[in-house]
Amino acid sequence: MKKNILIIPGDGIGQEVTTWGKKVLEKIGENYGHEFSFDEAIMGHTAIEVTGNPLPDETLAKAKASDAILFGAIGHIKYDNDPSAKVRPEQGLLKIRKELGLYANLRPILLFDELLDASSLKPEILQGTDILFFRELTGDVYFGEKNRNEDNTFASDLMNYHRYEVERIARKAYDAARTRNKRLCSVDKANVLETSRLWREVVQEIAKEYPDVETEHMFIDNAAMQLVKNPKKFDVVLTANLFGDILTDEASQIAGSMGMLASASVGDGTGFFEPIHGSAHDIAGQNKANPLASILSAALMLDISFGLQEEAKAVTNAVAETLKAGWRTGDIANAHTEASKVLGTQEMGEKVLAFIK
Repeated sequence: MKKNILIIPGDGIGQEVTTWGKKVLEKIGENYGHEFSFDEAIMGHTAIEVTGNPLPDETLAKAKASDAILFGAIGHIKYDNDPSAKVRPEQGLLKIRKELGLYANLRPILLFDELLDASSLKPEILQGTDILFFRELTGDVYFGEKNRNEDNTFASDLMNYHRYEVERIARKAYDAARTRNKRLCSVDKANVLETSRLWREVVQEIAKEYPDVETEHMFIDNAAMQLVKNPKKFDVVLTANLFGDILTDEASQIAGSMGMLASASVGDGTGFFEPIHGSAHDIAGQNKANPLASILSAALMLDISFGLQEEAKAVTNAVAETLKAGWRTGDIANAHTEASKVLGTQEMGEKVLAFIK
């Protein structure tokens, strides 16, 4: 198989972790006889510093010409401290999602037994948890009209959804549910929000096309509680942009760390794969970042974009074997972890490579 892969390291630790996602893809290509060619581009704060634009035209052109994209992270503390900045790194991420038609964000919450003690939740509550989130990406308050009055005493963000936006991600979520345990939970706030009422109406209509899938509707506040009370009750979770952003970060504690969670943003063309963690400038350049989420994002790319399930499983198995052998980065170590088993970004990446069969 021949595929063109674009690497966009982005900002902060993104530049470190994507190195290992790429190396894993190269190793899989060698082991299985695939021809993966790689190009690189800039986005986010890094791109603003060079071009003044968080998504340069050259990067977008390369993205559209690629078969899949492996992204690192985006953001910088200078923008966190200056909410009035007109040009921001996150604008690049939102724009590339829109330009590539990436309307569905898939976030698997896959728990490795070896990390049960890394979570703040009790192991007996966590064990056996396997959730696949479908977060809508093109609607909601992130893309709605934004206003602020002249004397800065009032601001508003318009929350909006079109029927077709709900329909297309609902079908993707139901298709996935059919391949899993045939259970889908749609999360909204239909008791208060008009957008959520439309969301629920559309999901109820789509559900009729999938009579073999059990559908449950849950309000966002209850879902947030149930996620930490009984995460095993969820299989496929379908929700809107804002709610999905919050719930999946909450769910990162189930896996022990944001450094363990991969994600895929997909539409009907080029897929975009990234760890869910941020740019973490406080540890950037110190060989402290966990590369496993980027490596697992590479596994998602192999599976979802290229249809290479065996190769994807080889990567996931290599991560599992690395953890079984006791190796940890700082974010997933605990009081019982031997100091000699705590590794830096590079060393952890090398361990995973060694376990890829």
